[in-house]
Amino acid sequence: MKRRNFLQTSFAATTGLALTNPLKAAETTPSVLSPLNAKKRLAMVGTGHRGTGFWGKPVKDNFGDMIEFVGLCDLNPGRVETAKQFMGLSCPTFTNFDKMLKEVKPDTVIVTTVDNTHDIFIVKALEAGCDVITEKPMTTDEDKCQRILDAERRAGKKVTVGFNYRHSPHMRKVRELLEANRVGKITSVDFHWYLNVYHGADYFRRWHAYKAKGGSLWVHKASHHFDLLNWWLDSDPVEVTAFGQLENYGKNGAFRGLNCRSCEYKTDCKFHLDITKDKWLSDLYIKNQQHDGYFRDGCVFREDIDIYDKMSAQILYANGITVNYSLTTYSPYEGWRIAFNGMNGRLETWQDIPYQKAPEVDQANRHAAEMTQNKDEKPESYDEIFVMDNFAKKGETIPVPKFKGGHGGGDSRLHELIFRNPTNENPLRILAGTRDGAFSSLIGIAARKSIEQKRAVKISELTDLKPMAKRPI
Repeated sequence: MKRRNFLQTSFAATTGLALTNPLKAAETTPSVLSPLNAKKRLAMVGTGHRGTGFWGKPVKDNFGDMIEFVGLCDLNPGRVETAKQFMGLSCPTFTNFDKMLKEVKPDTVIVTTVDNTHDIFIVKALEAGCDVITEKPMTTDEDKCQRILDAERRAGKKVTVGFNYRHSPHMRKVRELLEANRVGKITSVDFHWYLNVYHGADYFRRWHAYKAKGGSLWVHKASHHFDLLNWWLDSDPVEVTAFGQLENYGKNGAFRGLNCRSCEYKTDCKFHLDITKDKWLSDLYIKNQQHDGYFRDGCVFREDIDIYDKMSAQILYANGITVNYSLTTYSPYEGWRIAFNGMNGRLETWQDIPYQKAPEVDQANRHAAEMTQNKDEKPESYDEIFVMDNFAKKGETIPVPKFKGGHGGGDSRLHELIFRNPTNENPLRILAGTRDGAFSSLIGIAARKSIEQKRAVKISELTDLKPMAKRPI
């Protein structure tokens, strides 16, 4: 049975097993872990690569004096046991979420399951009296989004959405310059993100390749980028017009197989992945695929892939700013560039763009290096922000320390703010709550609808959230 069909039937039968991202009525969310003497009791649902590698082992290793994992839950019984060993835990494991909530009574639940199940577990955790930390995207459609919003309002608990990109020194510096009105009132933005043929292709190997699971890359991937825009511009989106097609992956391939390991075209396919060379992925997925039939190395040319591999959108904000955004999934290099056009000048910045004199990058291993968690990492180089005033003869280049691992240093800073912040400070309103999670997902949801319905989609059509020209404090 294919992973997609298996999950549809399994989650319908056992709705107590996946994680989701709840929405919060409050505009900002302080740390979900208050500075009390007792260790906070954490439970996690979803023990795949992201859950164990980002919210699991690093949190346990670096904050063991503040937290204690009291339960792990996953649909796949083999995977949850593998995760437990990898994380070095002695807590019980579960394949039923309701049972875990009842037996271990956590203070906080971390949700890192398949995106379309986030609402199930966020809502259940809130109703059980737990705070929630959820992976992005918060959810995948407007009905699930509203359900989370309503549940958080009823429960009165706190939800934190894990937008780690915000926390890197580079992204923070952009926010500081914009907040200081460095180039005057912003009128428009050009934002382009490039996934290379290694990282980009990987989304088409996994469950992310189906709209029903990840909401398309408009939601799963681009919600990261939309959250940055919302945070940088300090305003809410009101309307989205989008275009997207599937032109490179899926049915466009000249040949295909079930997965890379069993494929007869290994020597011909440039997208072939030998997952057996990665011990961790092999232990986590290959050794446990008999439990759920999920292939982590699925063929990128499967004919039932239905997400887009090229995307473009125009976003109108409540304060009048227009944004031109694009996402490419088969670029020769991975990086991004953005430009803010202001009444008094222009602010431009980028990462890993080769023609910007970027250092040579190992494209095949770039994403793995970015995901690496290094608590003691030190900057080895600098990112640049270029600012030029109108009528000026030359511009100013502002250097920002560059951290290669952990999403530009954002991962460790996010963890520190959540798990060790002694005062619940939220500088620059950087810690994201459900309002942030909602609007970032809703842009992607609106973009998907715009393509399917061939029209501009207003954000106000989707939930009861009202877009505001300036985000509430």
